[in-house]
Amino acid sequence: MSGGLTRRTILAGGLLALLVGGAFAVLLVSLAGLREAERRATRSAEVQVAAGALERTVITGDAAAFAQRAAALERLVADQPEQRARAESIRAMGDRSAARADLAALTATERGHAAAARRDSDTAGRRVMLAGVGGLIGSVALIVLFTGYLSRTVVRPVRRATTMAGRLAGGDLGARVPERGADEVGALAHSLNTMAGALGENREQLAASRARIVAAADRERRRIERDLHDGTQQRLVSLMLDLRAAATAPDDVPRLRARLDRVVEGLAATLDELRETSRGIHPAVLSEGGLPSALRALARRSAVPVELTVDLGCRLPEQVEVAAYYVVSEALANAAKHARASATHVAARTAGGRLHLCVRDDGIGGASIGAGSGLTGLADRVAALGGGIAVTSRPGQGTAVEVDLPVKRRETAPPGRP
Repeated sequence: MSGGLTRRTILAGGLLALLVGGAFAVLLVSLAGLREAERRATRSAEVQVAAGALERTVITGDAAAFAQRAAALERLVADQPEQRARAESIRAMGDRSAARADLAALTATERGHAAAARRDSDTAGRRVMLAGVGGLIGSVALIVLFTGYLSRTVVRPVRRATTMAGRLAGGDLGARVPERGADEVGALAHSLNTMAGALGENREQLAASRARIVAAADRERRRIERDLHDGTQQRLVSLMLDLRAAATAPDDVPRLRARLDRVVEGLAATLDELRETSRGIHPAVLSEGGLPSALRALARRSAVPVELTVDLGCRLPEQVEVAAYYVVSEALANAAKHARASATHVAARTAGGRLHLCVRDDGIGGASIGAGSGLTGLADRVAALGGGIAVTSRPGQGTAVEVDLPVKRRETAPPGRP
């Protein structure tokens, strides 16, 4: 069967209507025949009753009753020429006894008519039964066949499409449905597959774009840190040394020495602030010693005691190390500022080509990525690298930040180079 689903549905509906209409037409014709047969049988019975009554008047010799009943019999058979002629002959007979022969012939003919009417009635009744049963069976069969066809061509594909839509909503953009048929359902499957392919391409492009943004941000951080370290910090150090040298002037200029001492103190404070800013932009220890050294530095500076467990083996990709560093830094900062924790545990290990990172504290809990914490930006960074982040923080049960990142091991970089 060719054509679209709409055309097939209309065709099936037309066949069903034709079948039901034909069955009803046969039923109506048969009912009309049944009514006609019953009418004929009833008239024959009336004629036989009238003939019997007329015969009794012949026996009794009641002339008035004979004439009345002969006229009634003539009216009953008025539509049958043969029987009407017999009725007229009976009424015209002067010899009432001679009418008995014609009455017998008329009665016998009417019995034959009655038998024929009964046969026609039985035949019409059978036709009515056959038309009803045949129409019912044909309708049920056609409905069952079309229901099976709809189940195979519509219900099952729609269920597959629904399952695929659920998988797409769950993030499985590789889900596809078979594109069977060229009708509307096939077009729907093709559209869903096209949409899934487009979503997959868009997700890949988005992931690549996010990764490029993260990499560019990291490069910019390194540039700023390097510029601060090699430029501003060096000039400040040189200036501070010059001022210290000037502070060793002769004792006859104590006011100058006091001023110079204050300038040196201010420059020292500015240099400390600049170093702290530089460390926040891009930690030099991460570039120089890798993630283990950077995590140990974070643990030393943490206001909350930290138990550190690191099992990495060798250097990881720079973007992975930077993301892990900032996750631990933010988690430790939250533990100290918000969680009122008394102890934290940081664990980092690699297994199966992935970095597994976990930061736990024994604080008050209640944290979440979407609660305005700094973990929101870190979640974007982790997602851009193809990883995942989960925060478990039930009230009163502490907080656990778990990160899983894909890694590709690289050769150990020379000291001082990323």
